[in-house]
Amino acid sequence: MYVYMLPSASFSSAWSALPYLKLANQEETLYIFENPTPIDVSPDDIHIYEAIDSTGTLTGGGYVVLNNIPVTEEGRAEFENRFQNRARMVEQEPGFIGIRVLRPLNGDTYVIMTIWSEESYFKKWQESQAYSHAHRKRGTSEGIDQQQPGIFPRPSFVTAYGVVLE
Repeated sequence: MYVYMLPSASFSSAWSALPYLKLANQEETLYIFENPTPIDVSPDDIHIYEAIDSTGTLTGGGYVVLNNIPVTEEGRAEFENRFQNRARMVEQEPGFIGIRVLRPLNGDTYVIMTIWSEESYFKKWQESQAYSHAHRKRGTSEGIDQQQPGIFPRPSFVTAYGVVLE
């Protein structure tokens, strides 16, 4: 599955023929599309990803969190291996709708996208044992951030959005 993220300036009638998810926060509006096959696109501000792990749906949620993680070319295999062998506990959390682990096809920043029915469920998950378990190696000698710190060229960052219903 391929995922396309477009800022509002790149959204056009050509895209509106496809099913999409419209997201907004105080800084921006973002459109997300999923397609089983690649779409030929040219604008530089369209981010293209391949979903290497996917559970649930994009629709039905009200809150979306994007964990943006820059990874060097040399670190991709190990990074992907860690996510493909993750605990998969988030899927059992109340309010969970879906997850996509997205490999960048035109950049170096992976995106871990989680979809929640509402923000409060995401916040409860952050305080849960499942979250603690999923992130238990972070900052320890077993964590990829300590074992291979050079694979992260820049700090990761999180962006969160509300779903805009049209």
